[in-house]
Amino acid sequence: MRFNQAQWIVLYAGLTLSASAVATDGMFSSGYGMTANGMGGAATAMTEDTFGGANNPASMAFVGNRIDLGMSLFSPSRSAYSSNFNGSLGPAGADSGANYFPIPEFGYNHMLNSRLALGVSVYGNGGMNSDYPGNIKGTPYNLLGGQGNLGVNLIQMIIAPTLSYKVTDNQSIGIAPLFGYQQFSAQGLQAFGVQNAGTDSTTGTGLRLGYLYRITPAVTLGADYSTKVVMGRMARYASLFTNYGELDLPENYALGASWKVNPKWLLALDYQRINYSTSPTIGDSPALMFQGIPFGAPNGPGFGWENINVWKLGAEYKYNDNWTLRAGWNHCDNPVQPANAMVDLLVPGVITDHLTLGGTYTTASGNQWTFAYVHAFGNSVTGPALAPNGQPIPGDMITTRMDQDTVGIAYAWKL
Repeated sequence: MRFNQAQWIVLYAGLTLSASAVATDGMFSSGYGMTANGMGGAATAMTEDTFGGANNPASMAFVGNRIDLGMSLFSPSRSAYSSNFNGSLGPAGADSGANYFPIPEFGYNHMLNSRLALGVSVYGNGGMNSDYPGNIKGTPYNLLGGQGNLGVNLIQMIIAPTLSYKVTDNQSIGIAPLFGYQQFSAQGLQAFGVQNAGTDSTTGTGLRLGYLYRITPAVTLGADYSTKVVMGRMARYASLFTNYGELDLPENYALGASWKVNPKWLLALDYQRINYSTSPTIGDSPALMFQGIPFGAPNGPGFGWENINVWKLGAEYKYNDNWTLRAGWNHCDNPVQPANAMVDLLVPGVITDHLTLGGTYTTASGNQWTFAYVHAFGNSVTGPALAPNGQPIPGDMITTRMDQDTVGIAYAWKL
């Protein structure tokens, strides 16, 4: 198949991800693709769009010829609160700025023959963003003892070419090399020995494998596994990220099932495991800094995020030939523990529950408009403020909190 000029524009738009700050299931999105976002993220056993590179590459063998192009507006609200700033100055709070982020998505699939499909999914894997003001309580310091504004900004993009094959009429396997790109910047971390170093970037690779089995015309099972995406070192942040600048994307896997109850109703359920411990910068304990191990060292301190389990439940109702409606629920463990609340106010991935709504309008030509809304219910974690020696500061507790809203729309061409 040859691209015309309009399709090249679509491809370019999909490859040009702007700044994102997705931080719902920890640092992973609650769903990839507008259809999944409307169903609580449940997509491992679904075959409705071209985001198999994020959900299950085996699904692409059942998708057909298709292009998906979408845009979401993500709005997180982050705040941090000190019950007695510096142990003596009384309560102090700060709201993070930068509350709106556009997040594009793009997918393409082409059937080489009746069994073999070649495609690509482009998506924001996640991200972390915070921007708290400095000069707390009239001092020259921010909430972590540095100077000036405090925060980080992480942008991550994954390009996932997919190859999927129908082993039988009802079973398929798939593979997707993962090509990652990320940018990072930090400010206000002088108390941790990290100077404002501007923006650094790096690339890396990983691999996603998938399996899909249509047991009956009504019941489908799916399985998906992604290796860690090993990223190159960020030289500017060699004094922050473990192993002198490494920030890898963690290993994860999922199991899913979908059940077409009747011609009108479909239900889908996914279980996902995200192993943050496989990325030392994310999973290693920040308490290591109090044992004389500096940030940036091999096996040094990290953000202390725990591995999490994620449950995704979605329902789809075919109202008529034009309209399909969706709703879902997404629940995950909290990777942020109270002992790490102070450091993790930089990366407040404390959300645990999401309610999702969505739908698709199919035009007379067979192309589709799909929309989705995700509300992440507010959650917080409270833990002790710690002195440079690792001891709690008497009377000072740190609370980090976040809630989120996301609304998006996508258009799909059936080719």
